[in-house]
Amino acid sequence: MRRALLAGVMACATFCAGAAAPVMQVHSIAEDFATFWDATQNMPSAERVAAFKQQVGAKFPAFYGIERYQGRRTQEQQDYVIARALNAFGPQRQAYLATVARFNADLPRHSARFAATFPDFRPTIDTWIIHSLGEMDGGTRVFNGHPYFIFGADMMAVLHGNGDESAFFHHELFHTYQDAVSPECDDQGMWQPLWREGLATYVSKVMNPNATDSEMLLDFPKGSLSITKAHLQASWDNLEPVLDNTDDKYYSPLFSTGKDDTGLAPRRGYYLGYLVARAIGATRDLPALAKLSCTDARKLVIEAVHKLRLQNAVAH
Repeated sequence: MRRALLAGVMACATFCAGAAAPVMQVHSIAEDFATFWDATQNMPSAERVAAFKQQVGAKFPAFYGIERYQGRRTQEQQDYVIARALNAFGPQRQAYLATVARFNADLPRHSARFAATFPDFRPTIDTWIIHSLGEMDGGTRVFNGHPYFIFGADMMAVLHGNGDESAFFHHELFHTYQDAVSPECDDQGMWQPLWREGLATYVSKVMNPNATDSEMLLDFPKGSLSITKAHLQASWDNLEPVLDNTDDKYYSPLFSTGKDDTGLAPRRGYYLGYLVARAIGATRDLPALAKLSCTDARKLVIEAVHKLRLQNAVAH
């Protein structure tokens, strides 16, 4: 059912210490999507969706099935998502396959550089590259209690097709590393995603000093970063009171593309978190930052937000 690691990803690079870099074993079904699309262009939509579920979806049912939505999505809704992705694929096909080819060539290099910075990095998480049906460029998901590291070639092509992908890879690799050395805390206040996303963004910038805001996805959606910078004080003022709040209504405007009634930029938590991590990182190296305990990280984040908020108020 699964096709094993591609030969290009199997290549084992070396890092600066001269030891063998960890090998990331990747299940690749990204090309299967393109092959299926090519072979079924003349098939009626309903039959095509049914065939997709049998020929491609069945290779990764944990992702393509509806069980993971726990009742939040029906099979009819999932079929619509599949049909939409198939219908939209034609104009993207060339860029998509180019992204898959680059991924196979570049992942060993990116993971080797990452291991040079974090020598205890051990890529043991179940890793996949797929067509994500528009869901994601990269990140971790947990299905039935099992963690997966997933790269969505479709969204990688959309979001990273015209730039250097190094910062993106190191951001996502860091998430898997931090999850291993400092698992998420039981406390689900907004301080925690602020810390974890901000720190991953900071790590990607330290490892790739020339990375642009766009390559670091700080300006996604387009124009959001300039809005955050223009309303930085209001963003800090809005953030500080909810650092310990666990209400999901605060999460989406801060870390996704959801909107609230503040008029502030969506996904602003990434930039704010980056500034927080940079401030905390002024006196700590990257491995030490990754391994901060929940108690220490929360204390430092709350202190940093308060300090940055006051500093910005004085400066303006």
